[in-house]
Amino acid sequence: MATIRLTKEFSFEAAHALGGYDGPCREIHGHSYRLFVTVKGRPSTAEEDPKRGMVMDFGELKRIVNQEIVARLDHALVLRATPDNEELRRMLGREFSNIVEVDYQPTCENMLIDFARHIAARLPQGVALHALRLHETATSYAEWLAEDNE
Repeated sequence: MATIRLTKEFSFEAAHALGGYDGPCREIHGHSYRLFVTVKGRPSTAEEDPKRGMVMDFGELKRIVNQEIVARLDHALVLRATPDNEELRRMLGREFSNIVEVDYQPTCENMLIDFARHIAARLPQGVALHALRLHETATSYAEWLAEDNE
C-alpha cells in the first residue's frame, strides 16, 4: 500500500511583538497567518473500517488543528513571557482578554516548532506529521519538516 500525504490549510489573525529585537518587528503588529498542515500515512484497508481508503478524515485534522492552534491564537496578541515585560503583560491583560503568553520569542519559526509539538501529539495512530508551512505575509513563510527534526 502506498504512503499518502494530506494537506489542509488554515488561517487566523494574530498580533505579536518581538521583545528585544533590533528592527520594526519589536513593535506590536499583526499578521493574517496561513498555516498548511501536511500529514502522512497509509490509507486504511480494513473492510470494517468506515474510514477505509483514508489516511485520516480531513474533518478530524481540522478539529485537531482548530483546537490546538487556531482557537488559541485567532485574534490574540502573542507575547513572550519574560520578567522584563511582566508589567506590560499585566497592564494589557486588564484591557484585553486574548493575550497568549509563550515561553519563546513568537517568531514564525518558533511558532512552527510549538505547533508541531501540539499537532503531532494529537494525531491518530499510524498518521505522522510530515510538514508545516506558516505564511506570515503573502510573500514570506517558514517551514517545518519532520525529516529535518528526527
